[in-house]
Amino acid sequence: MKAEVLKGHLEGMLLAVLESGEQHGYAIVEELKSRSGGHITLPTGTVYPALHRLETAGLIAGRWSVHGGRRRRSYTLTRAGKRALSEQRSSWREFADVVSGVLGVEPA
Repeated sequence: MKAEVLKGHLEGMLLAVLESGEQHGYAIVEELKSRSGGHITLPTGTVYPALHRLETAGLIAGRWSVHGGRRRRSYTLTRAGKRALSEQRSSWREFADVVSGVLGVEPA
């Protein structure tokens, strides 16, 4: 899937992936790939800046840990992130319904 198609939706998808619990960056990338049936394969250079934006906005919280001698940063959804995810879902449903109507297809 082309990155420009995902523009404006990546942060909501990242919040959705983190809804199930704490995950480190690479696991988030793999979960996006898995949930999309392999259609979303984003480089870490796209995902990590988005995670940093979400953390700066207070929507996720990050912490450093050491696993197998390597440091890695794991992220969890904050209360504000849960609210933002709910808003993203509502906005997406509305958008999808409108675009479906314009294209003449049934909403999913």
